Parts: sequence; C-alpha cells; structure tokens
Amino acid sequence: MGKGGALSESVIKNIVLSYSYVAIWIFLSFTVIVYNKYILDKKMYNWPFPISLTMIHMSFCSTLAFLIIKVFKFVEPVKMTRETYLRSVVPIGALYALSLWLSNSAYIYLSVSFIQMLKALMPVAVYSIGVLFKKEGFKSDTMMNMLSISFGVAIAAYGEARFDVWGVILQLGAVAFEATRLVLIQILLGDKGIKLNPITSLYYVAPCCLAFLFIPWIYVEFPVLRDTSSFHLDYAVFGANSFCAFALNLAVFLLVGKTSALTMNVAGVVKDWLLIAFSWSVIKDTVTPINLFGYGIAFLGVAYYNHAKLQALKAKEEEKKKVQQADEESGRLLEEREGDAEGKKNESGN
Repeated sequence: MGKGGALSESVIKNIVLSYSYVAIWIFLSFTVIVYNKYILDKKMYNWPFPISLTMIHMSFCSTLAFLIIKVFKFVEPVKMTRETYLRSVVPIGALYALSLWLSNSAYIYLSVSFIQMLKALMPVAVYSIGVLFKKEGFKSDTMMNMLSISFGVAIAAYGEARFDVWGVILQLGAVAFEATRLVLIQILLGDKGIKLNPITSLYYVAPCCLAFLFIPWIYVEFPVLRDTSSFHLDYAVFGANSFCAFALNLAVFLLVGKTSALTMNVAGVVKDWLLIAFSWSVIKDTVTPINLFGYGIAFLGVAYYNHAKLQALKAKEEEKKKVQQADEESGRLLEEREGDAEGKKNESGN
C-alpha cells in the first residue's frame, strides 16, 4: 500500500479513536447523572441524602487516586508547597464541595430533563464571573449571546410542568459555584503554571472537598441517618455508583487529552439532548413544547458560543504560526548576513 493509503488509515484510526473517547465520556456522564437521580429520588431508590452520596464519591475517588499516584505510581504527582495548597487548592475544594452538594440535592426536586436545561446557563456564569475577575474582556456581542441563552432557559423554566422553586435555587447555586471554581482554577493554578489532570485533581482536591462536606453532614444528614436504617449502605449500589463517578474522571482525562476541552463542550450538548430524550421516554418526566422551545433557543446560544471559541482558538494558532515563520525568516536572514560578512572578511584577508 502506498504512502497515501497509510495516511488515510492513520486519519481514519484517529477519527475512530476520537469518536470512541466522546462516546465513552457521554455514556459515563449519562450513567452518573441517571444513577444519582435513581439513588436520590424519593420515587425510586429513595435515599435522599445528597451530602452523604457526595462524600461516598469523594472517599472512593480519594482512595483510588492515592493508590494510582502513591502506590502504583501510574501518574506523577504535581510538586506543590503547603502554602500553594492552602491558598490555591483549598478554595477550589470548598467551591467543588458546594457545587456537588447543591447539584446532587437538585435531583430530589427537579426532573433530569429540566436540570440539563438549567445547566445551559454554565457558559453565562463562567463568562460573567470571568469578566468580574478580569479574566475575560467584556464584549457586547458575547454578552448579547449570554442574554439569549438566559432568555431561552427562562422560557424553558416557564414551561416546566414540575417547577420547584427550591430545586431551581439549588441548581442555579450549583452552576454559580461550579463556574466560580472553573475561573479560580485558571487564576489560582493556571497562572502559577500548575497543571492538574483529573487524577491529580482528585488526589489534591477530593480529600479537601470531603473535609468541607463533613461539616454540613454532621448537622444536616448524620442525625437523620443515625436514627434510621438508611445508615446501612447497599455496597453493590453505592460501590458501582462511586466507580462510575471515578471512571467519568478518567474519561474526561482521555477526552480532553486526546481531543480538546472544546470537543467535550460540544459532546456535552449532545449528551444533554440524549438525557432529555431519556428522561421523557424512560423515566417518564414531562417535557412540554415550551420546555423544548426555550431549551432550543439556549442550545443555539451555546452552539454559537462554542463556535466563537473555536474560531478564536484557530485565530490564535494562526497567529502563533505567523510569529514562528517570522522568527524562522529572521534567523535565516541573520545567518545569510553573517555568512556574507564572513565571506567578505576572508576576501579582504586574501
């Protein structure tokens, strides 16, 4: 087979692998969301203890991350001083604890489909907080796009058959804390040159997150668990659930590492539509035409946002190439001049 054939096989292999990573991430993300809903919903498994569930996840993930990094040494730990950990990781761990607590709590009150619609506000929250912390520049066209997403979500909320104010407050709080966490990762870690993959993130952040969750757990859920038989866990159900949560972090590592964060954002949009369809057809959640119309507007806004980010990345790459080419050209001209000068010097010496 010729060179062109080999190249075609290589391209096909890369495409198949990329789609495989996307499919694995969508499947695991889908599974974790539906599994959490199943455990927490009072009409299903009926174990409405979101802090406890999150603590089980964090304990499991902390243990496995420790084994992978310290015992089996499959992943190298990041060099980090105690001061950096306290100033950078601890605030991120606190926000992560709040985000997970509130988002899991929302499953008790809201349908899976409506939660996915509310999550469409994530780009709005990240951009707004980025502008507030001066990590993003204010652009009127971007803000208009953010307003269109918000408008779409507001319509979806208006059409929600099982609208619950407390559930919406919990989910919006989760979005706000998660968006703040993402911006602070860039400020507290990214700007210091500290890069954490999902495994090292769990190694450093999960124990901290667990410690923060322990405080509300003692006062909110422990007294109820202590006085009921709910304290006795079904290890098969919770073990499988925790393993899925950990596997999802590995899938994020594979997806972002082998493709890009933008690919994950686009895959996330596909996953949300699949979850809405599943919620309607299997869980039998009510999805109204107004729901879909509002989410459709938000979906278009998110799609445009991802497209704009892609164009910005392409422009940045083009700029880098131009700078590299200019540097190479300057270096070549400098070598030529030095060569000419050396030649003239030899001629004058002769």
